[in-house]
Amino acid sequence: MNWLTNYVRPKIQAVLNKRETPDNLWHKCRECGQMVFHKEFEQNLYVCPACNHHERISSKERFAQLFDEGECTRVKLAKTIEDPLKFRDQKKYADRLKSARSNTGFDDAMDVAHGKMGGHPVTIAVQNFAFMAGSMGVGVGEALIAAARKAVDSQSPLVVFTAAGGARMQEGILSLMQMPRSTVAVEMVRDAGLPYIVVLTDPTTGGVTASFAMLGDIQISEPGALIGFAGPRVIENTIREKLPDGFQRAEYLLEHGMLDMVVERKDMRQKLIGLVDLLMRKNSDVPRLTAAKR
Repeated sequence: MNWLTNYVRPKIQAVLNKRETPDNLWHKCRECGQMVFHKEFEQNLYVCPACNHHERISSKERFAQLFDEGECTRVKLAKTIEDPLKFRDQKKYADRLKSARSNTGFDDAMDVAHGKMGGHPVTIAVQNFAFMAGSMGVGVGEALIAAARKAVDSQSPLVVFTAAGGARMQEGILSLMQMPRSTVAVEMVRDAGLPYIVVLTDPTTGGVTASFAMLGDIQISEPGALIGFAGPRVIENTIREKLPDGFQRAEYLLEHGMLDMVVERKDMRQKLIGLVDLLMRKNSDVPRLTAAKR
């Protein structure tokens, strides 16, 4: 009886009451395959402690890491016409949008917020790669224009974090039109005499690279970020040559003069605070030119 009570019953109960390990308890690094306890991964700002791979993160995490006390005000974005071309490939574009919104909790691929960073008012726009690969459609164009207007109205620097696979093909020519529109948004900030800082994250490609991502007064990148217009495999197949090691990675672009600095995520907030402090102090010392004098 003791054997049944003390050994068999506990074994049966252990099987019946066995709980599955939560899916989000561990994170597997996409770069080195290391399993990292999720709590540790979060505390390390979503950077692998083994190989220093900077994982893609959303605007929610960016805002929490950058703004003072993580406090900010989301900038209201204009509503755009959804599925203007009634596009369909393997799936309706309207269904893709609905699925992306359900999975990410975001309305589109860019979020904008305003708050203080190191005591300085600043406007920050962040592309969410998880939303249809951060692709640039009309929604992203409207978000960038809203960010520029907020920066001008509040006389604050504009900081943009890029992460995109390029233009959103489901919107056709309307997506390509966002390239000149985003350039106009950048000029709005420049005409107001305000700094425009770009932080390129993994990956930044296609039409985003060909427009607002490369127009910063200061160009920063996170380590190891893939940055380019076409992908390495496309280029290799086109020119039929082997590309150099590290081609299109942040460190390669820094070495060849396309970036000003590569900054780790743990140092990003302090680096941006220092740059904003320097640039805004300089701006306040120089009388603003009128349009006529220009």
